[in-house]
Amino acid sequence: MEYVSKVVEFLIQTLTRLGPISGVVLILLESIFPVLPLGVFITLNMQAFGSGLGFILSWLSTCLGCFLSFLFFKRISIKRLDTLLKKKKYKNLSRIIKRFHDMPFSNFVILLALPFTPAFLMNIAAGISKMSDERFMVSLLLGKVPIVFFWGYIGKSLLESITDIKTLMMISILVTIAYLLSKWVEAKYKI
Repeated sequence: MEYVSKVVEFLIQTLTRLGPISGVVLILLESIFPVLPLGVFITLNMQAFGSGLGFILSWLSTCLGCFLSFLFFKRISIKRLDTLLKKKKYKNLSRIIKRFHDMPFSNFVILLALPFTPAFLMNIAAGISKMSDERFMVSLLLGKVPIVFFWGYIGKSLLESITDIKTLMMISILVTIAYLLSKWVEAKYKI
C-alpha cells in the first residue's frame, strides 16, 4: 500500500510541475482511449490543482474530449456506418440508434450524468444518430458536472464517499439540478 501512495504522490507532483495543460491532456487521452480510467485522472487533477481548478479543468476537458469523439463519429465515419447500418442484419441496431436520436433532451442529460454510463458509447450513438452539435454540447455541459464531482470526490476514498451521506446528497442534488436545467433548456430552446 505504501508503494501505491508513493506512485500517486509522484503522479500528483508531476502534474503540478507540468501545469494544468497536463491535466487536460490526460482527460483528452481518456476520450480517445476509453480503457483509461477517467475517475483516476479527475482525482489526480483535483489533487494536483485543487478542488476548484481541478474540477473546472476536468469538466471542460471531458466535455471537449466527448465532443471531439462525437464529431468524429458524426462527420468522419458516418458514411461507412450508414452503409453498414442499411444491411438487413443491422436493422435492430438502426432502430436502437433511431430511438436514441428521439430520446428527450432531459433523459439524455441524465444518462450523461450517471457515473457508470459508458461515455464513449454515448458519443458514438449520438454521432451516428446525427444529433445536433448544439444539443449534444449543451447535454455534455449539463450532464458532466455531476460525473466530474462524483469521480473527483470518490477518489479521496471509495468507501468513505459511498458511505458519506453528504457526498451522496450532493451528487443527488447535482443530478436533479442537471435534470431541471435540461428541462428548462429543452422548453426555452425547443431542443
